[in-house]
Amino acid sequence: MSTTISASIIGASGYSGAELMKILLRHKQVKIENLFANSSVGKRVTDLYPWFGGRVDSVYEQYSVDAACTSDIVFVALPSGEAMNMVPELLERGKRVIDLGGDFRFKDVSLYEKYYKHEHKAKNILHQAVFGLPEWNRQQIRSASLVANPGCYATSAILPLAPVLKEGIVQSHGISISSLSGVSGAGRSASVDLSFTEVNESVKAYKVGVHQHAPEIKIALEAISGTTVSLTFVPHLLPITRGIYTSIYAPLAKEVTPGEVLSAFRKHYGSEPFIRISETAIPEIRNVSFTNFLDIGFRIDVDNNQLIILSVIDNLIKGAAGQAVQNMNIMFGFNETEGLLS
Repeated sequence: MSTTISASIIGASGYSGAELMKILLRHKQVKIENLFANSSVGKRVTDLYPWFGGRVDSVYEQYSVDAACTSDIVFVALPSGEAMNMVPELLERGKRVIDLGGDFRFKDVSLYEKYYKHEHKAKNILHQAVFGLPEWNRQQIRSASLVANPGCYATSAILPLAPVLKEGIVQSHGISISSLSGVSGAGRSASVDLSFTEVNESVKAYKVGVHQHAPEIKIALEAISGTTVSLTFVPHLLPITRGIYTSIYAPLAKEVTPGEVLSAFRKHYGSEPFIRISETAIPEIRNVSFTNFLDIGFRIDVDNNQLIILSVIDNLIKGAAGQAVQNMNIMFGFNETEGLLS
């Protein structure tokens, strides 16, 4: 397809916004039109990110709906609680929107307000949002006006679990998920808790039992598998810049061989361009850094009747900007890998 579209990024000065720019700059069918970043208005992109020198000569602008509406697609890369104030008007004006935050991931308003601690101000458009998990929701994404990009932790847990749940290999209750994330997952805003001295040479759990990605994982897995799912999710902060390492412990529903588990993954992901599965290798973050790949490994713990699944992603790419561009490619009929493989 030779069509070229234009894109605007709201929140372009953040880590996910910068990754979006990197990907879109090498996308043959997208022109970056507007870069909005209210906290950095008037600054050049190269003031914040010198590596864009010689490639981007833009200045961050104050957000304006009129300016954003000159684009075919609008990416919203803002903290949760902000997109809901902008998206309704963008949709009213016929724009297609991808929100990288959490404002449109839940259909249940009470669930959103419980976990995100915000009153939802755009309840009337929640039904329009499509959960942007390409490997499972590709058909709905194609015709969507509003795509809710999944959370980074959620992506790293849903994709490895979905095939084995759907094929009845593991039980739908008693699942434990432990995830470790690099500090870029918390965004670019300054924080003492995320400073080098606080995170270096240490690992700590946070939001134990109350993290907003736990219900997101549960809802998505229930929709895919058609069963009620119960799980425990604990996130941890890892002293690295980027990447997520997720370890999943799921009770087996029946006796299986490694070959049968591998077959379940290949049945659903055999033709997926960004999912790599290995029966023998243990995934490592370094092998997916700066890519849109998700790597899966697994072991059967026969003595304890458990399937152990390990997954790794780059939280800023497959967990955010890369998955957003993958969704955009589907929405506009582009090659799904355009801009994402180099």
